Amino acid sequence: MFTGIIQAIGVLQQRSEFQLAINATDAPFLAEVAIGDSIAVDGVCLTVETVDATGFTVSVSPETLQRTTLAAKAAAGAMVNLEPALRVGDKVGGHFVTGHVDGVGTLLAIAPTGTSWEFTFSAPEAVATYIIPKGSIAINGISLTVAHCNEKGDEFSIAVIPHTYAETALQFLRVGDGVNLEADLLGKYTRKFLQPQDASTAVEIDLAFLQAHGYA
Repeated sequence: MFTGIIQAIGVLQQRSEFQLAINATDAPFLAEVAIGDSIAVDGVCLTVETVDATGFTVSVSPETLQRTTLAAKAAAGAMVNLEPALRVGDKVGGHFVTGHVDGVGTLLAIAPTGTSWEFTFSAPEAVATYIIPKGSIAINGISLTVAHCNEKGDEFSIAVIPHTYAETALQFLRVGDGVNLEADLLGKYTRKFLQPQDASTAVEIDLAFLQAHGYA
């Protein structure tokens, strides 16, 4: 589990078809990283396999490479956002992020707005259904707030303040780049609970049901 508060920027490189190396010499948490730890790399939860003073390596499955931007970024030696897993007692400054990417979006535009920037993205249907104004979304692992979106949610904008721009790899994005998107976990569960159930498996919760299960 993560919070979408990026702690370092690393450089992603490909060592073999299914193994990636992350140079993270500037990461404040690197000295505490151990084999088996989970680290979100551009929003993708990965497991540390080796670690040294310069960074760490991870393995990725074909599905992960297919469903995220990691393959393209590793080939280009691109900058990526890094966040270690949340520990009990840590501050939750963003929102709950699992590191399981729901889809890849595209950066459509960047517009300066005073001292900040407005980034506009497209989103695939799997993510668009959960995008609402002022809702939370993780973009390349960064916890961000939706400023505006169209009715379908497949096009939305976020406001990026100078601190977020300087401390994350958003500063390296260019129009047309793909981004990893993870919809708000609470939104996904809410949608699941509100979906109509199959009448053959639905359970009627009444006084008799509660009594039978020790609630009344």
